[in-house]
Amino acid sequence: MALKTKPRGPRTIAIVGPYLAGKTTLLESILHASGAIARKGRVTEGNTVGDTSAEARERQMSVEINAVAADCQDDPFVFLDCPGSIEFLQETKNALVGADAAVVVCEPDTAKAAMLVPIMKTLEQSGIPHLLFVNKIDKATGAVRDLLPALQEVSAKPLVLRQVPIREGDVITGYVDLASDRAFVYRDDQPSELIQIPKGTVERRDEARFAMLEKLSDFDDRLMEALLEEKDPPRDTVFEDLAQELKEGLIVPVLFGSAETEHGVRRLIKALRHEVPEHTVAAARIGVDPNGPPIAQILKTYVTPHSGKLSLARIWAGKIEDGAVLNGERVAGLLRPRAGKQEKLATAQAGETVLFGRLEQAKTGDTLAPGKEPPKQLPRAETLPPVFELAVEAANRNEEVKLSGAVQKLMDEDPAIRFEQHADTHEFVLAGQGDIHLKVAFDRLRSKHGLTLKARRPHVAYKEAIRKATTQHGRHKRQSGGHGQFGDVHIEIKPLPRGEGFVFDNKIVGGVVPKNFIPAVEEGVRDYLNHGPMGFPVVDVYVALFDGQYHAVDSSELAFKTAARIAMTEGMPKCEPVLLEPICKVEVAVPNEHTSKANQIISGRRGQILGFDARPGWTGWDVVTAHLPQSEMHDLIVELRSLTQGVGTYTWSFDHLQELTGRLADNVLAQHKQGRAAE
Repeated sequence: MALKTKPRGPRTIAIVGPYLAGKTTLLESILHASGAIARKGRVTEGNTVGDTSAEARERQMSVEINAVAADCQDDPFVFLDCPGSIEFLQETKNALVGADAAVVVCEPDTAKAAMLVPIMKTLEQSGIPHLLFVNKIDKATGAVRDLLPALQEVSAKPLVLRQVPIREGDVITGYVDLASDRAFVYRDDQPSELIQIPKGTVERRDEARFAMLEKLSDFDDRLMEALLEEKDPPRDTVFEDLAQELKEGLIVPVLFGSAETEHGVRRLIKALRHEVPEHTVAAARIGVDPNGPPIAQILKTYVTPHSGKLSLARIWAGKIEDGAVLNGERVAGLLRPRAGKQEKLATAQAGETVLFGRLEQAKTGDTLAPGKEPPKQLPRAETLPPVFELAVEAANRNEEVKLSGAVQKLMDEDPAIRFEQHADTHEFVLAGQGDIHLKVAFDRLRSKHGLTLKARRPHVAYKEAIRKATTQHGRHKRQSGGHGQFGDVHIEIKPLPRGEGFVFDNKIVGGVVPKNFIPAVEEGVRDYLNHGPMGFPVVDVYVALFDGQYHAVDSSELAFKTAARIAMTEGMPKCEPVLLEPICKVEVAVPNEHTSKANQIISGRRGQILGFDARPGWTGWDVVTAHLPQSEMHDLIVELRSLTQGVGTYTWSFDHLQELTGRLADNVLAQHKQGRAAE
């Protein structure tokens, strides 16, 4: 099973992990250690290669994929620095579609291990090889051996510790590499220095090295035999096993260091060079023949003020030239994303991740191939359902005409954004993954499109129904020179079971209302039902026309429509109207240590808990199912994330309408009346 040669060719590495783990700092150190940049920037100073957007710099956090190419000795890499905030998880999922492997950055804090779960699950489900880089090891307060079990709990694959620390007192000054069985002492922003293994570390080295070899032997019979015979396996065999088992997704190697001081970064780079499989492996994983015709896939779309639309794409097979026609559009520029600049290319080969210029119709996730017609689409990242929304309108009414166009460009950049007009409330609603996510969206609309939005909590689509039946006469009679207006109807109004909608019944006999006027009566009834006695749409009501009168000259469709509205206006208040609020079915997913608190959150929002069960495929997680009023869901995601270190989430769907009475109903009606008065 051992690899005979080191992997070669261009490879793409995603740098992922929770917010504040140090991913952007790690990218900076990788670029410096590989010679791609002469001086490292700092996130706090706003001068890093990644996070160049104003939105990222202002918040000192990544808000989109940052792609940078670097040559690590003779090996070309592209690093995709992905946002850590759960609100930008869509960006990470899109990036991973094109990654050969991922470096998962985490902190040496057992209390923060749970924050890794969403990204670890994404990697495992996608079958993407990944390594763990425990950052900030110089600030660790506990032992690495205690951290590993906590990290193992969030990984379905066995973790294989690659290093043990060398300590001087409470300070970690270096490490023993368990694969090469050599010791190194750290040098800030310089290569580590080879030293003899300290005597005080030998026992721990022996214990950790045997544990590493034992885990590797689970997948290699030769190594198992060597261990049983108490033989130390050749160094090359160990490295070959590490590479092969990473390639097959059998293990997760664990390295550590400090991105800020560059400790352990060069060892990480070496692991990437020697152990991350060639791009052909990732191509085969998604179903592409790496030796087949040219094919590429878009990982990220950027809309820039000066360069227009740029599409970050992974080329899975073949070669693509500048000016090539992909899916019917000509590539206007082929670029490699270098640090601080973009390198123009004439041709890009299979395995490379590059930027295509001005593919106006192409979207994130799209598969591209030469020719006029789109090829069969490759698997793309799932689009996360929105969990937070705001009603929006242009701050300047003169800018309303460009709202939809600007938001469409925003959605091209960020597929996790949704924009739609709600049919019931007629509001334009912008939806996404959280409060910060939408604030970044507003900033982009302002900076890139000159559009400032006003935002507020969306209205809830309340309805109303009736509890009792009645009959009502409605007459419309007007005489004003020439033909007058005359319409006379008798209608029956009664409630229907919840969910039945609206039913109109024609019970006219003997032609007392001519057939050609019957549709006008129904139209008048429907028109009224848009705003019932309480001001909301009426549902679940039966209306029958059973009698009436007409005039041979003065009757008209308009007159009968008006008569029907009069009958409804006078009859509906007699039917004991009642307010209905929408109830949603909600499935809340949280680590099981937070399940009881999640139940409290739901109950505190007038929710009805239906039950809970283990989350399929997520060890140590529960899914709580409940009915929750839509009016109580606006900031639910904020409270859930606050409770669960940012990892809790939920999905929802409309379930039913339920009567709302008492003070809550009075408050809704008062606010509705106040809102209509202000219009």
